[in-house]
Amino acid sequence: MADFGGGELETFRAETRAWLEANYPPSLSAPMGEDDAPWGGRKFAWKNPDAKLWLDRMAERGWTAPMWPREYGGGGLSKAQNKVLDQELRRIKARPALMSFGVWMLGPVLLEYATEEQKQRFLPQIVRGEIRWCQGYSEPGAGSDLASLQTKCEDKGDHWLINGQKVWTSYADQADWIFCLVRTDTTKKHEGISFVLFDMTSPGVEARPIKLISGSSPFCETFFDNVKVPKEQLVGKVNGGWDIAKRLLQYERQNISASGFGGGGGLDLVDVAKKEVGVDASGKLLDGDLRGRIAHHRMDGHAFMLTVRRAEQESKTGSGPSAAVSIIKYAAAKMNQDRYELMVEAMGLQGLGWEGEGFSQDELNVTRGMLRSKGNSIEGGTSEVNLNVVAKRVLGLLDHQ
Repeated sequence: MADFGGGELETFRAETRAWLEANYPPSLSAPMGEDDAPWGGRKFAWKNPDAKLWLDRMAERGWTAPMWPREYGGGGLSKAQNKVLDQELRRIKARPALMSFGVWMLGPVLLEYATEEQKQRFLPQIVRGEIRWCQGYSEPGAGSDLASLQTKCEDKGDHWLINGQKVWTSYADQADWIFCLVRTDTTKKHEGISFVLFDMTSPGVEARPIKLISGSSPFCETFFDNVKVPKEQLVGKVNGGWDIAKRLLQYERQNISASGFGGGGGLDLVDVAKKEVGVDASGKLLDGDLRGRIAHHRMDGHAFMLTVRRAEQESKTGSGPSAAVSIIKYAAAKMNQDRYELMVEAMGLQGLGWEGEGFSQDELNVTRGMLRSKGNSIEGGTSEVNLNVVAKRVLGLLDHQ
């Protein structure tokens, strides 16, 4: 769809604003907690019925994936219209209607690589939040060197047979389906990998949650024991999965970066510091050194978000996200870790609580969030891997022998 301009775009804005004001549930105006994240899927329990209503209303218009084609359930919006929609959602401080690996990662590569039948089957379900997806990439012996993966996929004539193990599979125990990298040729490395989709309830699939230092278990070990997968659920070409894998990682890093990793229970760093450290007569934070470091962090954060928006616009004018998203992913991880460190420092002893009396839930969330943030420089590609991508594909540097 061509971008609208002038009066047509303002008409779209007026219509969008009126629709949002009439359809956004008032009960969702309260800050969204981590337990309220609208993941969707068959196993998801909606704590607030209005959150499900909001998803249904947005999905009906295709606005959970506003720029996807209408024939696959998307909104079919132009870049200009999508920008207006984003602005209007921000204006009313709307919660996201759907948080989905399907929208952020899988859907874009299906649009690029999948058959028409696969698009018609999976994309509308993603838009409606009917299926929750997880990502089967990393393995115990294939983390940073992902192309060394060994999960085996054999051609059995009328189906694929999968055996192997994945690790650090986010929300595998709560997901309905998985998009998975498998080895279909053991004689080659990158050229022997394929990309398949299958149901997590398939016989032979087992997900075991991993307890992290933060006390939560968002990641799992995932095992495949003679899992049968229909032939039509392989995406792209046999042994052509590495290209899809790289493309999907670009989308993953772009969306991780755009979200800034979230966290902190919605707490503002400046507000926490003023409450815990105190202010002088002019309202300035009493600790000058801490005040300066927080100010620098805030400036970096503002510059970062402007860079993310610029990168998003550039990606929409070309063929999707570029290797430059590795820069943003690296910066996002470092900034989120710094934010938590500053918040815990400002809280002093109150930032050292784990459980029991004497600590508020917000304080406990910050402590656990600080520990969880250590994983930011690993997930979505380690910081070291992203720096290598920047060196080779952005700066054009070559390895010295």
